[in-house]
Amino acid sequence: MQVSSLNEVKIYSLSAGRSLPEWLSDRKKRALQKKDVDIRRRIELIQDFEMPTVSTKIKVSRDGQYIMAVGTYKPRVRCFDTYQLSQKFERCLDSEVVTFEILSDDYSKVVFLQCGRFVEFHSQHGHYYRTRIPKFGRDFSYHYPSCDLYFVGASSEVYRLNLEQGRFLNSLQTEASESNACDINPVHFLFALGTAEGKVECWDPRTRNRVGLLDCALSSVTADAEIEGLPSISALKFDGALNMAVGTSTGQVLLYDLRSSNPLIVKDHHYGLPIKSIQFQHQLDLIISADSRIIKMWNKDTGKIFTSMEPEHDINDVCLYPNSGMLMTANEAPKMNIYYIPVLGPAPKWCSFLDNLTEELEENPESTVYDDYKFVTRKDLENLGLAHLIGSSLLRAYMHGFFMDIRLYHKAKMMANPFAYEEYRREKIRQKIEETRAQRVQLKKLPKVNKELALKLIEEEGEEQQISRKRKQKNLPSLLKDDRFKVMFENPDFQVDEQSEEFRLLNPLVSKISEKRKRKLKILEELEAQGEEEEEEPEGKASDAESSESSDDEKGWVEEVRKQRKLLRQEEKLKRQERLKEDQQTLLKPQFFEIKEGEEFRSFKDSAKKQKLMKKTLEDRLKLEEKLGTLNVSDTTVGSKQATFKLKKSEQQRKQQEAEKQHRQERKALRRSASHLKSRRGRGQLFH
Repeated sequence: MQVSSLNEVKIYSLSAGRSLPEWLSDRKKRALQKKDVDIRRRIELIQDFEMPTVSTKIKVSRDGQYIMAVGTYKPRVRCFDTYQLSQKFERCLDSEVVTFEILSDDYSKVVFLQCGRFVEFHSQHGHYYRTRIPKFGRDFSYHYPSCDLYFVGASSEVYRLNLEQGRFLNSLQTEASESNACDINPVHFLFALGTAEGKVECWDPRTRNRVGLLDCALSSVTADAEIEGLPSISALKFDGALNMAVGTSTGQVLLYDLRSSNPLIVKDHHYGLPIKSIQFQHQLDLIISADSRIIKMWNKDTGKIFTSMEPEHDINDVCLYPNSGMLMTANEAPKMNIYYIPVLGPAPKWCSFLDNLTEELEENPESTVYDDYKFVTRKDLENLGLAHLIGSSLLRAYMHGFFMDIRLYHKAKMMANPFAYEEYRREKIRQKIEETRAQRVQLKKLPKVNKELALKLIEEEGEEQQISRKRKQKNLPSLLKDDRFKVMFENPDFQVDEQSEEFRLLNPLVSKISEKRKRKLKILEELEAQGEEEEEEPEGKASDAESSESSDDEKGWVEEVRKQRKLLRQEEKLKRQERLKEDQQTLLKPQFFEIKEGEEFRSFKDSAKKQKLMKKTLEDRLKLEEKLGTLNVSDTTVGSKQATFKLKKSEQQRKQQEAEKQHRQERKALRRSASHLKSRRGRGQLFH
């Protein structure tokens, strides 16, 4: 059982905890309960209170003994007997149920509206009769005085089926294209239906005429709401003879008095999801409205939130057990949730032990789940040296950080800072000593940080207190005693640097202002000491003296600022000279540069020549190239000029060309010598 609290309202979730599968034998279930503590401690209020996949609707019979729920898959209805705390029966259906109604006090007469336009009637023994309506239905209501069923759906007509005669009666023709919800007032039996156009039509079943029309779409739009489409009516519920609550597809709940076309109150869920269920709680004058995400309980007179619940899975339907604090929900999950809220009312008779159980829990509160865990950020993990655990099972990601076991956190903290406890202990002892010292008679002691500023503030405070006593005014709060500026006199980081440029330039002005203030205070004291008759003349003299003094002060301040600026420039100059001396004293080491292969270093003059050449204009560069022979400019027949450039050869290319030339000359010399030898041999043979 989980306990949550919102607005000091305790909510007990009775269906929390793991559920055992149906196919397990009783022997295995008992064995699991012995082994697993969570399974043994869970509260199974009603045995197997669940559906195979999803539950869509849940209702309680008028006698309070039976709870019926429909769901899938396969489509089925289950009836639970509260006196036996177990399932009474289960019946499978041919198609999914849109909604159903229990007509009798117990489970003996039930009507199901199904998806395939079928209306199915069940009696105590099982299936009784099945019929079909012309259009797909979305909701229906039962009119007890005439035994008529009113069906609304994807049509402008409201189909009437009389159960006494066993036949369809004339339909009610509405102005709506489609209708989503309907309800019949339990006092005067007024029939109301909510349309897809955001209107509510009220009909009198006796005359079969429309008696009223409410435009809820316009009233549901608030000042800060964003309109994406026309809000339609998704839920409708009467309360007494005059009140009616309307839920829209955009997440608003409107409470109406039938005598007025304007809503008494408009409550927005702020999720933009259709309202699925509306219930009234009369003991505390609450309205329980639910969309697929949240259940809200709020006061119907003021609209103030009483409490709210956000289940883990989407909500399909909400059922409030009559005259109790129990709430049941049908969800997009197999298990149907049961909540017990003691503030709403006592527990039902069949589970009266819940009152004793909750009282014991309130007397002996147990530690919540989060008491055993510590929330840490990524930076905390890096400080503890546990950043490598991110992504492992030891850390559970939550919001901007992680949850980790408190025991692991304490161990890691002890390893990261083994003397943390000793430091904490010393700090606590120091605080205790300071507290005991505060009880003694204290002397005026200057703080450790910004002593000059504190002394100045104390002097100013004393002067102001004297003036306020004479004038009978209230003393202003002291800056030293203000908690907002407390750190300025405790933390060394806030120490005023008197050697900084800003302080030295501002200090003359501050000192002159303080001197001027002291003079004014002296003048005021002198004026107050003199009589009322002699007040006018000294005032004039004082004002003249003050004006002359102010001009002198301004001149003095300007001179002081100039003097400080001059000193700052001199200091900066001295610093520069010292840096130059240091640079001169430092020995410069030679730097070596590597030359590319095939290139020769000539001199630094080549780079200087290239830089000078690049600074010249294009015309000068062309003339220079023409003189060197690398450029040839000639006139063409058309009248334009033709420029021919010769690329400069690098040193490596020049050497290669010279080597090739030398090689060719050597080959020529060899060929000549060879031919000369041949000719000489030929001559010798002829002579022989």
